[in-house]
Amino acid sequence: MAIIGGTGLYQLAQLQDVESHQPVTRYGAPSGPVRVGMLAGRRVAFLARHGEGHSMPPHRVNYRANLAALQALGATRVLALNTVGGISTAFAPRALGCPDQLIDYTWGRVSTICEEPGTEVLHVDFGEPYSRSLRAAVLAAAKKAGVPVADGGCYGATQGPRLETRAEITRMRRDGCDLVGMTGMPEAGIARELGLEYACLAIVANWAAGAGPDPDEVITLQDVLDNVAVASAKLPSLLGALLEG
Repeated sequence: MAIIGGTGLYQLAQLQDVESHQPVTRYGAPSGPVRVGMLAGRRVAFLARHGEGHSMPPHRVNYRANLAALQALGATRVLALNTVGGISTAFAPRALGCPDQLIDYTWGRVSTICEEPGTEVLHVDFGEPYSRSLRAAVLAAAKKAGVPVADGGCYGATQGPRLETRAEITRMRRDGCDLVGMTGMPEAGIARELGLEYACLAIVANWAAGAGPDPDEVITLQDVLDNVAVASAKLPSLLGALLEG
C-alpha cells in the first residue's frame, strides 16, 4: 500500500521503522523522498505530493515519477489523500469523502506515460476512474473505524495554484461536481495506465467559492490548514482498519 499526502499532509507520523528512499524513475525524480515503514503490521510507503516543504505547485508535480517510484518500491495499491473544497452540502469543511467520479479541467500537464516517442500507446478504460475494490475497502474500513466518510461524488480537478472564481464553481456545480481540487488529475489516469489500484480519500478543507452558507467568505491558508488538521485526526484509525482488512 502506498499513501500520497496532499496539502497539509507532509508526513505519516504513525509509520514505524522508517526507511527513506529517493528513487529516480524513467520520468525523473519524485516530489521528495519516499518514506517506507510499518503501519498496522503492513509495509506502507508514504510520499508527500507537493514535497515535504510544499515546494511544488499542482501543475508542476511530476505525477508520473511519483507513481512510478511507488510502484518500483513494490506498491500495488495507492490511496491518494487530496485536500479539496466542498461544492455540494455533503462535503462541508472537515468532512471526508471517497469520490467515484471526476472531471478533468486541467491543461498543459503531462498526463500519460505514452508521451515519449516509441512508447506503446495505451487506451485504458477510465469510465470508473477509481478502483472499485479499493474504494470498497476504504469505505468498509471507515465503517469499521467509526469514521464518517461520504460515499461517492464527483471530483473536479482544476489547474491551480489559484483558487477558483465563483463563476467557475457555479459552472462546476452545473457539470455535476461535488468537490474541487487541483491534483486529482492526471494522477488517477496515470495510475490506471501503470496498472495500479487507485482511490481518493478527499479531505474537505473549505467551502469552494460561493458554495458555503456565507457566499462572501474569504478563504485563508490558515483556515485550510486548521480544517485539514481536524479532519486528518480521523485518519489513523481509518488507515489502521484499512490495512488490517
